[in-house]
Amino acid sequence: MEFEVAQRVALYGFLAAMLFGAVAHRTHFCTMGSISDWINIGTKNRFRTWMLAIAIAMVGTQTMAALGWIDINEAFYLTSNFGWAGYIVGGLIFGIGMTIGSGCGQRSLVRAGAGNLKSVVVLLVMGITAYTTSRGLFAPVRVELSEQTAIDLTKHGFTDQGIGTLLAGLIGGDAGTLSVVLTALIAMGAVLFAFTDRTYRKDFDNILAAVALGGLVAGGWYITGVIGKDDFEPVPLESVSIISPTGNTINYIMTYTGATINFGIAVVLGIIAGSFIYAIASKTFRIETFASRADLINHMLAGFMMGFGGLLASGCTIGQGVTGVSTLALGSFMALASIIAGSAFTIKMQYHMLDVGFGEALYQTFADFKLLPQRQL
Repeated sequence: MEFEVAQRVALYGFLAAMLFGAVAHRTHFCTMGSISDWINIGTKNRFRTWMLAIAIAMVGTQTMAALGWIDINEAFYLTSNFGWAGYIVGGLIFGIGMTIGSGCGQRSLVRAGAGNLKSVVVLLVMGITAYTTSRGLFAPVRVELSEQTAIDLTKHGFTDQGIGTLLAGLIGGDAGTLSVVLTALIAMGAVLFAFTDRTYRKDFDNILAAVALGGLVAGGWYITGVIGKDDFEPVPLESVSIISPTGNTINYIMTYTGATINFGIAVVLGIIAGSFIYAIASKTFRIETFASRADLINHMLAGFMMGFGGLLASGCTIGQGVTGVSTLALGSFMALASIIAGSAFTIKMQYHMLDVGFGEALYQTFADFKLLPQRQL
């Protein structure tokens, strides 16, 4: 049986994502959890994993671009339409949402595969909201914010928002060379951050998770940019993202007979399948449901915020935080910083609200981040 180009791309994407889903289930990798570990208990190992995954993805992506295997400028992250407000506002909303829901989109896929019905609800709400924000009822809000705040970089002499391109325009030099130098510096910093810690060097599971995630993102660029390169049936250059593809997956399931699978949908289904297979094999598959009505409401709210915020920011902790960053797009770094800030702020709020009301918790959270003076309760 001979597959079409798009079908081959989807198949390879599914298999690669399935491997990652199994690894993510085994290692309990979670970007939100990495922020929570750092803030609540001072443990940075899962955050080191996230940064190491970024380094691996970036080196792989930029190496393929330098060798001419892929034209990274075709990636939508590098658009010249610089929607700074969407990156910041959407990132903050997504960060808050993933904290309320106890996990980002990637983690929700893994948990759903292992039997967590709370994550299934999060994914349904997130996917429907993302689709609605992309081309439905909420789309005008996204478009209006984008049109009112976006900066057309071509009017300022820049072809795209790659940091290498921006630096070349500001200080001179070749954008490609500057991108290679930046990649080396950022990757080296991330690797040092990870491996200078003695306990992390012995943490096989976290290192495995970093290799799996970074490899999946770099592999995604290869699958769509090399395997998917065809003169007659070209496949769009893309790599791993969660938010928009989850909405597309729901639509694909509902319109299967008239729909065509793509790389993003295959990745979503692959992560769920990999987690499910590993959960069954390791006998860790458990049906988990909501503890209370409040628990249900929180997870539905989390799904809505991740779907809306993720679309507004053009990605999530994986879509922008690893895949986008691997292209050296300035907006991806802004979205990543905003997601982390939104999550960190919410984690602190949740901690203070165990003892005080919302208003006081809000004040104490601002004080924790040195934005207001500390005061005695």
